[in-house]
Amino acid sequence: MAVATEPVPMVDPDRVLVPTLGRPREDEALAYALETFPDAAITLLAVVTPLDAPLSEGGVLERSEDRSSQARSSAADLLESVAEPTVTARVRVEAVEGRPGTIIPQYASDADIDHVVMYGHGTDTRGFVRRFLGRGVATTVVERTSRPVTVLE
Repeated sequence: MAVATEPVPMVDPDRVLVPTLGRPREDEALAYALETFPDAAITLLAVVTPLDAPLSEGGVLERSEDRSSQARSSAADLLESVAEPTVTARVRVEAVEGRPGTIIPQYASDADIDHVVMYGHGTDTRGFVRRFLGRGVATTVVERTSRPVTVLE
């Protein structure tokens, strides 16, 4: 005997995390979060990868004295490019240093985030490319985060 189940409606999140790694098209993730969750408080998380971290997804790390400040400034510029001033009041910009695949799920858990929205940057890597570049950040975040994650591609 089959049991019919009602689909559980997704509850609108109160807190949404949009990580930014300073890569192209992340404005789409922020715009999506602002439009899809109009009542949510949004944290735009500028992730600064440590200089000693292995490179992944073709990223190049530049040496700079104040990379955290630059990441925060880039995130604020991203916010200004996407949102009107009346909308920006519900967006908080934070900067953290760490490996994105580790720090994003950790931040989501520690800050009691309800939903994560991020741009995927092509998460399908196989064979030699996967061994050389590593797994995509979005794939790692989805696997390590207990919260719902929306990955835009």
